[in-house]
Parts: sequence; structure tokens; C-alpha cells
Amino acid sequence: MLVNEGLPNFVVDQLRPHNLRDKTVAILGMAFKAESDDQRDSLAYKLKKLLEVEAGRVLCTDPYVADRNLVPLKHAIAVADVIVVGAPYKEYRNLRFGPDKFVFDIWNLWPQLKEVRELAGAA
Repeated sequence: MLVNEGLPNFVVDQLRPHNLRDKTVAILGMAFKAESDDQRDSLAYKLKKLLEVEAGRVLCTDPYVADRNLVPLKHAIAVADVIVVGAPYKEYRNLRFGPDKFVFDIWNLWPQLKEVRELAGAA
């Protein structure tokens, strides 16, 4: 349980060297687990709060969670400088990102991305 609860802090610690102050971060998936609308005890919301202190802007998206503060997936990806996977939804597996996006994927949804492999090895 302590490892799981510390995950948002770990993610922020890993992103901190990328100078988030002037960047937009998008969190993809806000539910407790994939393919669910249950946001109770979701660590993605804790991650959002931590990133709001570090980043210029934080956008969140989720295909199942009903939250008026969430933005559409396409918008989040289009404006984000940094993309973080909060919940590993199956529909995210086919997403493609331009070279200008820094992707932090602790769920290994996109093993073809260089950043994903490097950061996964650091975890």
C-alpha cells in the first residue's frame, strides 16, 4: 500500500528535472483502474494535485469518469508538453505522439517510445 501511495510522488520526482514550470502536463486516465468509471482512491487525483504545484498547467482526461473538469483526449494531447498515464486504458494503446511530446508511461503502454523504456528502467 505504501508503494502505491508513493507512486504520484515518484512520478513528480522523475518529472521535476524537466522544468515543468512553463509546461502543460496531461494526465490520461483518472479512474482507480482501467476501463472503469470508479475514481474512488484513484492516485491520479493525488498526482494532479502534486503536478499543479510543479507545472504551469495540468489537464486531465478520462473516457469513463464523469467529471466536468476533464477535457477531451484530443485536446489534452494537442496542447500538452508532457503526457502521463494515470490509468492504462486499452484505447490509449493506439495513440501516437509527435516527437515534441515527453511521455511518462509507468504502465508500458507504448514500449516503442524511447522515453518510456528509459524511465521504466529507472523505476
